[in-house]
Amino acid sequence: MRWLLCYGAQCMLGAMPSSVSLLRTPRFLPLFVTQMLGAINDNLFKNALVVLVLYRLTAGGPILVALAGGVFILPYALFSAMAGQLADRFEKSRMIRLTKLLELGIMLLAAAGFLTGSVFALMLVLFGLGVQATFFSPLKYGILPDLLHEDELVAGNGLIEAGTFVGILLGTVAGGGLIVMHAGPQVVAGAGIAVALAGILAAAFVPKAPVAAPELKIGWNIAAETAVLIREARQNRPVWLSLLGISWFWAVGATLLAEFPTIARVELQAGGHVVTLMLAAFSIGVGLGSVFCARLLRGEVSARLVPFAAIGISLFTADFALAAISAGALHDVSAVLASWQGRRMLADLLLLAACGGVYSVPLYAICQEKSAASHRSRMIAANNVLNALAMVLAAVITAGLYAVWPFAPGILIVTAVANIAVAFWLFRILPAFRAAPVAAPVAAPVLDQGAKEI
Repeated sequence: MRWLLCYGAQCMLGAMPSSVSLLRTPRFLPLFVTQMLGAINDNLFKNALVVLVLYRLTAGGPILVALAGGVFILPYALFSAMAGQLADRFEKSRMIRLTKLLELGIMLLAAAGFLTGSVFALMLVLFGLGVQATFFSPLKYGILPDLLHEDELVAGNGLIEAGTFVGILLGTVAGGGLIVMHAGPQVVAGAGIAVALAGILAAAFVPKAPVAAPELKIGWNIAAETAVLIREARQNRPVWLSLLGISWFWAVGATLLAEFPTIARVELQAGGHVVTLMLAAFSIGVGLGSVFCARLLRGEVSARLVPFAAIGISLFTADFALAAISAGALHDVSAVLASWQGRRMLADLLLLAACGGVYSVPLYAICQEKSAASHRSRMIAANNVLNALAMVLAAVITAGLYAVWPFAPGILIVTAVANIAVAFWLFRILPAFRAAPVAAPVAAPVLDQGAKEI
């Protein structure tokens, strides 16, 4: 595990010399740190909760774990329209700070839930973290074009994507490790509050951005506003295609992550540490692909690499599944690292995830560039709605497949074949990503030029 993390970090640093310069700028670094700390806190709490209910509850643990994913995703479907409107209506850096204050309040409730052992309070916290993430997402992606030059947009999105997945990995490992310690609930509670406070500090340095739509009236009818949101997104063809592509990526990613534990337990006869190793390889791969994407595209906002990346996802997913079938028993991390098939599986995960980074980052950048500034955050919010629906649909289809064919590697091969079909669809529609945006033109936002020149 330590070898893989060190190797991934070295590769990531070597792959992103142009991106490192962004991490040195006060216009980008505070946002990067803020969102990465948020990802750490979300996954610190989620994994600590999963371990707690599985190992300390005598009954109902597996049911609660199954419900946990839905509880966290539900706010994306319910509140994304409102989140996008608020992000367009008000100054984004101020709204970012408000969401981080909300995160601190939620983590104080989490501390109370851990200390009292109230599962209801902890599930309420999980829902609250989903709400906080729903409102933060349109802000972090919506503000990027205000903070970056156009030729920095792909690199900025790549770093945000890399930071998110590294945060997921760190939070997941920390949550599972801390909760099983002596006084684990107290330790997790303290860690969550500390990370939230650090996020508030980082958010204080996010530069101000122009208000995108100061005259926008906020709609409070969830169903109606969500329908309007999706309709507006469909009117902008490059944005709509990008949103569909991103949602497919999250559906495939959710399927992969859901099958890791089953493959480890059934095919490899291994425990949780091997699952963590797989997650580490996957997270490092997404980070590598995300930051390397800017070098491949040389700063150009373009979807030309997306179909090739999709093919790579399919090839390495299928090879990972075939390696899992032939690997035999690999009971622990050392056995995986010592085995040719184990190393092959890790390499496949690293490479398919890297292709995922190259696939998703340009689509986020296209969505930002092709959206009118007055609608940009709402387009990100529409993406969140579609992502949530795609992940839920993928979970339902995967569960149905597993009910009739309980063979995790086979499900991954089916996923790889379906993804090849999507890749060829992407080849066919590639010119549409370059089409002119349909959204109503607005005055270009003017950021403090001194800030952009830093």
